[in-house]
Formats: sequence, C-alpha cells, structure tokens
Amino acid sequence: MSHSEPARIAARRIRSAILTALAVACATTLSPPTALGESDGAVPEGVRVFDDDIPAVANLDPRLRRALRQAALDAAKDGIEIVVNSGWRSREYQKQLLRDAVAKYRSEQEAVRWVATPDTSSHVSGHAVDIGPSRATAWLSKHGAEYGLCRIYRNEPWHYELRRGALDDGCPSMYADPRHDPRMHQ
Repeated sequence: MSHSEPARIAARRIRSAILTALAVACATTLSPPTALGESDGAVPEGVRVFDDDIPAVANLDPRLRRALRQAALDAAKDGIEIVVNSGWRSREYQKQLLRDAVAKYRSEQEAVRWVATPDTSSHVSGHAVDIGPSRATAWLSKHGAEYGLCRIYRNEPWHYELRRGALDDGCPSMYADPRHDPRMHQ
C-alpha cells in the first residue's frame, strides 16, 4: 500500500458520508409529489360528455357542458362519438402539466405554446374542453359554431371553448397558439 492509498480511502469515505447526508436531508425536507387523479381533473380513457361522475366533466361551466352535450347528441346521429380527453382541471393539476411541458420542451417559452399557467388556463376555470378522437374534432370543427363551440388555437385541433357570439357570427379567428391569446398575458 502506498502513502496515497489511505488518503484515497479516506476521501471515498468522506464522499460517501456526504452523499448519504445529502440523501437523508433531501428525503426529510422534500415531500413526495402528491398523486393527482380524477378529483384533480385527470380523465380516464373513454369519458363521455354525459359522465357527470367524472369531475373533469361535472366541473365544466354548465353552459359549455350543455352545448357540448347537444353537439354530442347530434354528432351521434352522424355516427360520431365525442370523447372528453380533458376538461376542468385543478390548479395543482395544471401546474403539474406545465412542469411536465417545461421538462419536455426544455423551456417555459416553448411549453406555453401547449400548456397555460394555472392563472390563465381556461381548463382551470371550467371553460375549455379537449375532445377526441380525430373524427369528432373534424365534426366539431365543421359544426361547432352551431352550438357556440369554437376551436381557439390552430395548433390544438382538440381544444374547444364556448363562444356565444358564434351562434350568430360564426367562430372568431383562431390564435396560432396560446402565446398569441391576450388572455394568456394577464
């Protein structure tokens, strides 16, 4: 054993002790993330616009829910089923979606093209719904104004909001993405 061998062993022990102390400190000071589920607005697969036992549907603005249900009934006559992929969301769920988008897109500037903040999200207020499948989005894109249901963003063909003026004047022009929506700059 050389003279430097005991120093290397001591350095390894010190590094190991430091790493262990850091792990313990992190484990005791950081609480684990709260599991977000249906009560926060997460939507299980296959949710329909009539599923009032699902908070994402039940907590939608009643006018939006009524318009969406009427559209779903009429779409069914054409063999189209409208599925709710997302509706009302809790602030915590919206925060988590934004954190996930920042991680995915590696910047908040890019993430907000797809996910709004809890303060600006129409989902948090119950004024937006994301629908599927693609046949349903195509049907609603064609017929939505008849119910006051409008696509808001060109980059999100699944995202609809109620626009009462659409019944008389048709849907307003779409924003390229949420970054261009003045409501997102509150």
